[in-house]
Amino acid sequence: MGTPRAQHPPPPQLLFLILLSCPWIQGLPLKEEEILPEPGSETPTVASEALAELLHGALLRRGPEMGYLPGPPLGPEGGEEETTTTIITTTTVTTTVTSPVLCNNNISEGEGYVESPDLGSPVSRTLGLLDCTYSIHVYPGYGIEIQVQTLNLSQEEELLVLAGGGSPGLAPRLLANSSMLGEGQVLRSPTNRLLLHFQSPRVPRGGGFRIHYQAYLLSCGFPPRPAHGDVSVTDLHPGGTATFHCDSGYQLQGEETLICLNGTRPSWNGETPSCMASCGGTIHNATLGRIVSPEPGGAVGPNLTCRWVIEAAEGRRLHLHFERVSLDEDNDRLMVRSGGSPLSPVIYDSDMDDVPERGLISDAQSLYVELLSETPANPLLLSLRFEAFEEDRCFAPFLAHGNVTTTDPEYRPGALATFSCLPGYALEPPGPPNAIECVDPTEPHWNDTEPACKAMCGGELSEPAGVVLSPDWPQSYSPGQDCVWGVHVQEEKRILLQVEILNVREGDMLTLFDGDGPSARVLAQLRGPQPRRRLLSSGPDLTLQFQAPPGPPNPGLGQGFVLHFKEVPRNDTCPELPPPEWGWRTASHGDLIRGTVLTYQCEPGYELLGSDILTCQWDLSWSAAPPACQKIMTCADPGEIANGHRTASDAGFPVGSHVQYRCLPGYSLEGAAMLTCYSRDTGTPKWSDRVPKCAFAYEELLDNRKLEVTQTTDPSRQLEGGNLALAILLPLGLVIVLGSGVYIYYTKLQGKSLFGFSGSHSYSPITVESDFSNPLYEAGDTREYEVSI
Repeated sequence: MGTPRAQHPPPPQLLFLILLSCPWIQGLPLKEEEILPEPGSETPTVASEALAELLHGALLRRGPEMGYLPGPPLGPEGGEEETTTTIITTTTVTTTVTSPVLCNNNISEGEGYVESPDLGSPVSRTLGLLDCTYSIHVYPGYGIEIQVQTLNLSQEEELLVLAGGGSPGLAPRLLANSSMLGEGQVLRSPTNRLLLHFQSPRVPRGGGFRIHYQAYLLSCGFPPRPAHGDVSVTDLHPGGTATFHCDSGYQLQGEETLICLNGTRPSWNGETPSCMASCGGTIHNATLGRIVSPEPGGAVGPNLTCRWVIEAAEGRRLHLHFERVSLDEDNDRLMVRSGGSPLSPVIYDSDMDDVPERGLISDAQSLYVELLSETPANPLLLSLRFEAFEEDRCFAPFLAHGNVTTTDPEYRPGALATFSCLPGYALEPPGPPNAIECVDPTEPHWNDTEPACKAMCGGELSEPAGVVLSPDWPQSYSPGQDCVWGVHVQEEKRILLQVEILNVREGDMLTLFDGDGPSARVLAQLRGPQPRRRLLSSGPDLTLQFQAPPGPPNPGLGQGFVLHFKEVPRNDTCPELPPPEWGWRTASHGDLIRGTVLTYQCEPGYELLGSDILTCQWDLSWSAAPPACQKIMTCADPGEIANGHRTASDAGFPVGSHVQYRCLPGYSLEGAAMLTCYSRDTGTPKWSDRVPKCAFAYEELLDNRKLEVTQTTDPSRQLEGGNLALAILLPLGLVIVLGSGVYIYYTKLQGKSLFGFSGSHSYSPITVESDFSNPLYEAGDTREYEVSI
């Protein structure tokens, strides 16, 4: 067997080729500027350690798929041919480090934390741009709630919070970005997926972030209430049900019950049904109900031909009450027949008869109702209430917006029915009688018509508490109204008015006068839709005037007002003022007594328009009108800079404007050269960066100083070593010789101290006995000490 050659380490080029041959190295996103250090700088130690680890891994994992080390193969065992063996000795340095936080991660736990990469580690400082995405998934039917625990990002870093699409194909929706996030803030994703996208530049980097997340149970949205109907819900979480029902006279179109289904975003298993008035139909075994005209247009078209048949049980008759009727005289016609066929006798025809105040009573057990409408010029309204009753009794009276009390719930002959209206309504016709009697046992009927409760246009109200309603409420008021209400309470009281509903048409106005009559001081003027608010009179009288100019009618629900009032103690206080929208107010006293000061402030991002301080004056009026808060849409003036100048795109600095800074010659700019004003959802608009500075340019001055120092240190200008030593030591020796001569002259020849001290002991004048035991002081000897230098 041949003598093996001397063992030697592989050349560096070989190690470098082995490193590059590793497929798991070729994919590293390393940049040339990150591998090669700048001239004159020290190579980071961490780069060497990282390279050593990569190299060591490459050597340990070498195999057929990565290539073997070069060199001839070993011969068979016992062979005599000469072989060459290359031995590579590697040194592994084991360093204990904390487990790094993953930059991209898919998380499926129900609760945990998401942290930014360890930006303070040496390895992180060598990496380039970080672009990390954290994807959090939980079970369907659950959402994700996050809370920002720590947030310390640099200006160049960005963190986005996105809610994953609720179904495939939907793009994620942005919930917040870095400028909107703050420590302690809580956000909720409406789906079971949430994404955190984090970007960070190379250096410098901030302190990162830490976010806590947890799953929460999602729910279906509350189903909308159908018009002319209502909905009841057992549970909004998956498995809950929503049941819909319609008002009398309307039929449900769609599923009566919906179920909340579990999913990425829980949803109801069907569309919300609607309540529609049917155009005709047969009502069997009728007891109590209502017929309502459908709305022209839509599925029924502009023309209507509707026929209803109402059938009561055997031995009963029907009473038809006209609740609301609005027909076009030229294009609409309503006919009612006593019987169940179109040939039954007519008991009402709108073309010939007025609306019966007492309603209609059938001679048989059925009624036939026919409605014809041919492109009416005015909207059609029809509401008929029917009720079945025994032939030997009177029908049950009905009073909308009121109450009926009776002496006999069976309404047999001799029964009395008494009527009263709800607050805000008045009986029409007014005055007595407010009761009717069931008479004639052979053919029972009421001796008078049922009254009606209507919201009146004006009136005098003197109750301690009550309500003021717009005319015809809950129906919309008619145009051409000029109503005046007077509210009066006890002399030592005043009136608190609560605006519950206010929705009047454009051009209409409700004016409140603080006193008796429209000549009093105006307390408030209300127009259009208004939120709930409170107003307080200064005395026991309050006047309300509602004005609606003439115009085309606009029937329907929802337009009008509801005002509640009550008497309150008169504390000699100023009227209550509502807090401003997007702001608040503080009072110096609990009650708004004379001298009370109100201080107004706005929320961040809004500025106050008007006086910020109001005072309750001696006449119980405020010193100024209440201020308002307006959104701020401009940035503050960033200011000029010393040794430079600026150029602004807009002198008012609105959102989106720019300010460009430049320095004078000889100065360099430190900071951003351009600032941009951008808006924020919360807070005032803000500049994109700090105002820069113009610093003196030291480079030229430093170059001149370096030249002077170079000239001074030129060897041709330096003194020789010997001459320099002689120049220093010669004066020093002369000074020492002169000093020694002066000292000897004064101490030896003149017998004086050089420093002016006497030769006798300083304690010789002491005559008292000394406490010291030193014999030198007891003897009083005088000694001299010679100091030689």
